[in-house]
Amino acid sequence: MTTSINMPQLGESVAEGTIGRWLKRPGDRVEQDEPLAEIITDKVNAELPCPIAGQVEALLVEEGATVAVGTPIARIAETTNAVSAGQPPAEAAPVEPAPADVGMFAGTLESLDAPVAPARSASAAAAPASASAADESAARRVRSSPLVRRLAEEHQVDLRLVPGTGMGGRVTKDDILSYLAQRGQAAAQVAQSAPTAPAAPPSSSVPAAAVSAPGPALTPAPAPVAPGEERLLLTPMRRMIAEHLSRTHQTVPSAWTMVEVDVTGLVRWRERARDDFRRREGVPLTYVAPFIQVVVEALKEQPLLNAVWGEDHIRLRRRIHVGVAVALDDGLIVPVLHDADERNLVGIARGLADLVARARAGTLAPSDVQGATFTVNNTGAFGSIVSVPIVPQGQTGILTMEAIVKRAVIVDDAIAIRSMMNVCLAFDHRVVDGAAVGRFLQSIKQRLETYQPPA
Repeated sequence: MTTSINMPQLGESVAEGTIGRWLKRPGDRVEQDEPLAEIITDKVNAELPCPIAGQVEALLVEEGATVAVGTPIARIAETTNAVSAGQPPAEAAPVEPAPADVGMFAGTLESLDAPVAPARSASAAAAPASASAADESAARRVRSSPLVRRLAEEHQVDLRLVPGTGMGGRVTKDDILSYLAQRGQAAAQVAQSAPTAPAAPPSSSVPAAAVSAPGPALTPAPAPVAPGEERLLLTPMRRMIAEHLSRTHQTVPSAWTMVEVDVTGLVRWRERARDDFRRREGVPLTYVAPFIQVVVEALKEQPLLNAVWGEDHIRLRRRIHVGVAVALDDGLIVPVLHDADERNLVGIARGLADLVARARAGTLAPSDVQGATFTVNNTGAFGSIVSVPIVPQGQTGILTMEAIVKRAVIVDDAIAIRSMMNVCLAFDHRVVDGAAVGRFLQSIKQRLETYQPPA
């Protein structure tokens, strides 16, 4: 029995995905829930688990190609018995992959590789596959994301040669782009320093073929970049983020507003409680956890902020799933804290710690980025004091918590130093108007300014 594997929907508003890397090849054995491929979208890089055990019969989409959600991408032949001893398995027929989406890589740089090495001899080409597999396995052990490994493959870069500047020596996208740029400059310098053949004398006795005889083929140097400029590869994830946000900006009539919140009491409580909280619960106590707790209570009071526009109706959603933006080396991921309204502060903190850790490790499952009804972004972590975010597709609002800054403010007709934070909200004006938005922000402000920690 053959089962078709389709491109999954990694998020409510995601309409397509890119095959970043196949982790199995035709003829390979795959177990149930074993990773089959790495999928890239504008929201997440995730491994696609195989829903059944069997043998990979065919891969229908080549690496780097972008296809719509629901498109068949592979076929798995379910097997019940292992191949009998002494009987080698039949060699799988070569797969003719579907053509790649050319537009997806329209912005990719031309190859920056060094001059091509001489072709290998037949005996070298027939080297055991085990050596190649060992080299690939060693390269994959270098800490890097699927995107970085994809770039390394495209430009034939051994990741072990690239110095990693990310956390724990992780090779980031900037590391590999810098390596490629340096290699391209070196190739250009070699090409420029090559001696120029002297011009042939203008004599009819010299055969034209002798004058213009071609020398060894040289790899062309990359197009020059003007001083002060830098060319970056347009990655699949960056292109999809751009397309998604452009579509959202064009279709959603969003508005924006902000309130100022005195969080002095919250800051003092966290300073007192965070060390004991970490020892007791095993996770850090950030400002994001109580902030989400307060947002959830405000969403219960103003359910239109948890709704979604449906062209001829507004769909109210009773369950509250909060998307939390997480910055990565290669882009932005928004994992979802499901059923946030059913969690207390400890449950929210533990859920956040788990999502952030798996997002940065690249191990989020498709379900971890699906179903957000409202989004929170901690832009203040980078020192921002005002943000104007873009409302995500399928949601009505996105809220930012800005940097907490000590300022002189008037309290009871006296000047006092207080910890102040701006809270910014972008919302879909088709779903909600200013009055409901104002009540929503005032609820958040009042709850943060009088925050009472759990008993």
